[in-house]
Amino acid sequence: MSINIPENHPRAKSLYIREKLIKYFEKGVVAKAGLIAHGRGECFDYLIGEKTIEPAVKAIKAAAALFLISKYPVISVNGNVAALTPKDIIKLSEITGAKLEINLFYRTSEREKKIYEVLKANGAKEILVAEKDTSEIIPELQSERRRVSKNGIYKADVVFVPLEDGDRTEALVKMGKKVITIDLNPLSRTAKKANITIVDNIIRAVPILINRISKMKSYKEEELKNIVDSFDNSENLKQSISYIVKRLSNIE
Repeated sequence: MSINIPENHPRAKSLYIREKLIKYFEKGVVAKAGLIAHGRGECFDYLIGEKTIEPAVKAIKAAAALFLISKYPVISVNGNVAALTPKDIIKLSEITGAKLEINLFYRTSEREKKIYEVLKANGAKEILVAEKDTSEIIPELQSERRRVSKNGIYKADVVFVPLEDGDRTEALVKMGKKVITIDLNPLSRTAKKANITIVDNIIRAVPILINRISKMKSYKEEELKNIVDSFDNSENLKQSISYIVKRLSNIE
């Protein structure tokens, strides 16, 4: 399946993303549920005006600071992340020293292999997979996502879990880990349970996060800690919701 999308079409970027996800679904990288999840997120992207809003900018700054003070950060990669932002996720890994770990809700060895190949093709040097490494179990989690690499998510102090499910976010926080997520829905369980939630589209947020980390590398650790400590995720989510409500009230 392929469609021709004029570059000046008002929905060009959204249509391009859909096309990309369908392509990777057909390749076996994206799960059916991943398509549904994207559709839900796309709805909220419309609500925020398909742009990075101020609460997201604040969250990105806090996330950058947390990455920089982290001792062992790990980036969790699922099918949608691999399909939409492979190069940026790898660049984020390189600039932060964070390990990449494939972790799937709908886990099969075949899907893991395909995602592994996508990351390798885009330049990833080290990729952790629970089956290949010594695996550990996340307590209180029943899905396949409970199995993680001993040298990855299980060991991490900070876990970046974009496009995540709420159960694992909550379980990771209970383990004492700091969780950063990207979720377009400020009302989701994931958004509410994470320590830092960036309410934005992953294709916009990750490049901004990379840029912010680069600029903040010269900050002193105390300054970085103050940025993290002063960030209130619940308040930031309320600001995102208020933005949506205000925008809806102005529709004529």
